[in-house]
Amino acid sequence: MEKLSYKLLEDIRYEGYILKDAPERVLQFGEGNFLRAFVDYFIDLLNEKAGFNSKVVLCQPIAQGLSDMINEQEGLYTLFLRGQENGEKVNKKRVISSVSRCLNPYKEFDEFLSCARNPELRFIVSNTTEAGIAYDPSCKLEDKPASSFPGKLTQFLHERFTNNLKGVIILSCELIDRNGDELLKCVNRYIDDWGLGDDFKKWVNEENIFCSTLVDRIVPGYPRAEAESICNELGYQDNILDTAEVFGAWVIEGPQSIKEEFPVEKAGLPIIVVDNVDPYKKRKVRILNGAHTSMIMAAYIAGKDIVRDCMKDDVIKGYMNKALYDEIIPVLTGLDKKDLEDFAAAVSDRFANPYIDHELLSISLNSASKWKARVMYTVLEYYQQKKELPKVLTFSFAAFLDFYHKGKELRDGALVAERDGKEFLIKDDEWVLNEFLKLKDADDETLAKTIINNEKMWDKELSDLPGFTDLVIEDLKLIREKGMYEAMREVQGE
Repeated sequence: MEKLSYKLLEDIRYEGYILKDAPERVLQFGEGNFLRAFVDYFIDLLNEKAGFNSKVVLCQPIAQGLSDMINEQEGLYTLFLRGQENGEKVNKKRVISSVSRCLNPYKEFDEFLSCARNPELRFIVSNTTEAGIAYDPSCKLEDKPASSFPGKLTQFLHERFTNNLKGVIILSCELIDRNGDELLKCVNRYIDDWGLGDDFKKWVNEENIFCSTLVDRIVPGYPRAEAESICNELGYQDNILDTAEVFGAWVIEGPQSIKEEFPVEKAGLPIIVVDNVDPYKKRKVRILNGAHTSMIMAAYIAGKDIVRDCMKDDVIKGYMNKALYDEIIPVLTGLDKKDLEDFAAAVSDRFANPYIDHELLSISLNSASKWKARVMYTVLEYYQQKKELPKVLTFSFAAFLDFYHKGKELRDGALVAERDGKEFLIKDDEWVLNEFLKLKDADDETLAKTIINNEKMWDKELSDLPGFTDLVIEDLKLIREKGMYEAMREVQGE
């Protein structure tokens, strides 16, 4: 089959939106599946619906990447958005034409710097993984390029500054807190270490806008098992096919003036510009991640393997909904209740996605730290506000204890446990697993008291919480007497 190209789209009389020529106004550090299914998709819609008229030039953050494959297809690729919306199955495709090309700065450093001299460039976007925003003292201004992403960005901005060009709007999408702030800190360290001067430092900090952002979309990426059949159906070869869920949300912290240049409202996109991204981060952690973590270990012991199947079970879905609507949302502050409930409704659709086999065991990785970050603070705030414990979220801690307590030996860095006579692996930090291994023969009361009093896991938050230990012991007793599934039914009042 012929490879995807502008000529092929013309030959087959493709009827969708295509933008062949436009100025490169966006530089993107990262060429992987996520950014292409998220940022580049949104920019494609901005071009179509709001006259944004911009191309994105991609830049590989590391030496090995997709630049050759992307350039062979002239930046074009087919994106499938698949999932569930309002209870209905969705599967829609779109050829994305917002990408102009992909640079490999390890081979094309001069071309990389020439992008900095482009007066029409206005935005820089990045997703260089959680480890990408990090200061590497070995980087030098003379490197071609600097090995770290903040080092490359400093080189790029310095080239722009020395050519008397205006600053840019920088949208960090890495999955770390305050990503834009952390990126600016790294750039400022390079400016100082490299002796680039006060004038440049002032220009970077005053003429550029470093935005912290929150991104939310599950992107399975290249559909390897289906790629051949998909291409046969499309009628062309696409080696950089991409897939993502239908849901997408992007929260950008920055001045409202950004919307004058980035017309997301005009395009009707799920992107908002806010003064503070933190309440939206909290919404995602407490509702989306909190629903996952409070449900998945109990659901696994109850016999389920993937999230979608949990959404088809009235008891397990009822358990999750009670946690969301009766215990999590009522104590969340900083956002409108309807906004929180709409987000929670979208979570149900996302969990029921018929195209993603999201395994409960994969979500259970590092559940000790996840329960602390995603659930514990809701439990504490619920008690502070209501003067009682949230029943489902407290039960989820008992389910966590039961899940980990099934591990009876350590093998290759994981606890080996059994469900219905079949082995499964519990994966967490080694010290966490060893704490549970010490208790493999303990009774429920000893297990609960010992783990709850483990300050390394929870500080003193749980041990000082009135009634928490006693209720967890009661829940463990309920699990022993009735089994996990019936206990989940009972704890929600059924």
